[in-house]
Amino acid sequence: MDVLVKELEWEAGKTRKALSHIPDDKFDWKPHEKSRNISSLSGHIAELPGWIPFVLRHDELDFAKPVTFLGHQFTNKKDLLEFFEKTLKDSKAVLEKAKDEELSKSWIIRNGATILVKATKGEILRRMCFNHIAHHRAQLGVYLRLLDVPVPQTYGPSADEMGF
Repeated sequence: MDVLVKELEWEAGKTRKALSHIPDDKFDWKPHEKSRNISSLSGHIAELPGWIPFVLRHDELDFAKPVTFLGHQFTNKKDLLEFFEKTLKDSKAVLEKAKDEELSKSWIIRNGATILVKATKGEILRRMCFNHIAHHRAQLGVYLRLLDVPVPQTYGPSADEMGF
């Protein structure tokens, strides 16, 4: 689990930086009518570490039932970042206590009787937490660019940080 804890910490720094660039007056903004607004997108980014305890404590997620760890929205950066830090802290604590053998257990995402995904818990954590957060963080970067807000570095310098 040490590898996943280190990856969580690595990604958290990039996520924290991206979330901290959101202007407080833009949480309702969205680039297109079919897009999420910043409140919904950033809330989803902040809640994604919550997949870790959910996956490790359960054997499935059924979207036909209420999902309490998803769907958060915020109106300001302070509350958003506080939520992210709490979710991150809780998730890290669960991950640090988990046993490696738990990652090979089966896990299912379903919508009622329809199975959407069947994989190991380890695969779900990689896909639905780590990869998923990088995907949405990139979306947020596009939103920031369209708002002419400096885009923070993720895996290398951004054009803004390079002075372009």
